[in-house]
Amino acid sequence: MLTAITRVARRQVANTCRAGASTRTAQPYRQRSYHSHDHPPTSGPFGTTEEAILSAAYKHVPEHGFSARALGLGARDAGYPDISPSVLPDGAFNLIRYHLVSQRQNLLTISQELFKDQEAPAPGARVAALTWARLLGNKDVIQHWQEALAVMAQPSHVPESVKELAQLSDEIWFLSGDNAVDPSWYTKRATLSMIYTTTELFMTNDKSPEFIETNKFLARRLEEVQSVGGAMSAVGQWTGFTFQAAVNVLRSKGVGI
Repeated sequence: MLTAITRVARRQVANTCRAGASTRTAQPYRQRSYHSHDHPPTSGPFGTTEEAILSAAYKHVPEHGFSARALGLGARDAGYPDISPSVLPDGAFNLIRYHLVSQRQNLLTISQELFKDQEAPAPGARVAALTWARLLGNKDVIQHWQEALAVMAQPSHVPESVKELAQLSDEIWFLSGDNAVDPSWYTKRATLSMIYTTTELFMTNDKSPEFIETNKFLARRLEEVQSVGGAMSAVGQWTGFTFQAAVNVLRSKGVGI
């Protein structure tokens, strides 16, 4: 089961990277509005009813987690007493995806705040700052995030979860000023995906003040990844590590997988 999940994840990362590279255009960084060239703006990831329910339900996540209970409360708050399965066919995963998309979208505003009053730091420093900022976006729901990772590791949700991770990595690199169109495009994003997921999982067990140990863990991972060879092997490492951990969480909850 784990091997199959890992294979799907690897294929999804490769396909996402290829699709991004094939559609990249030579457009100056300053002209970028929100999405990177690899993920152009659309009408929005959620429909009107979905957006209303999920945005209301999201407020209940700190207390109730990414659960049917939170969705039910959100639907009631949004004026929908009964949720039709056709509206939110993936149940709690819809709420998890809402969190992922919302936090990724927040990075543009965060980057503008982080770098507005100082001379622009090197791209590597920007990547570190934005990766940390995104991790802190999990702070209010961290007590529920292991279970969310377990849901994301379910075979039916793996493709969308990995796609969102690829978009996050691309977003961070693009906001850091990376406009390179060369083989490093793939390795940089694969490496950042590995670093982000391992640090995110570490954070779920971190009890230190202000997640200082997670911050140190992230700094060590960024320092360790310096060679192209290490970057290429990172893809297999992060998929296997993250999905194995998530499967273990599921098993601890009594799910038979």
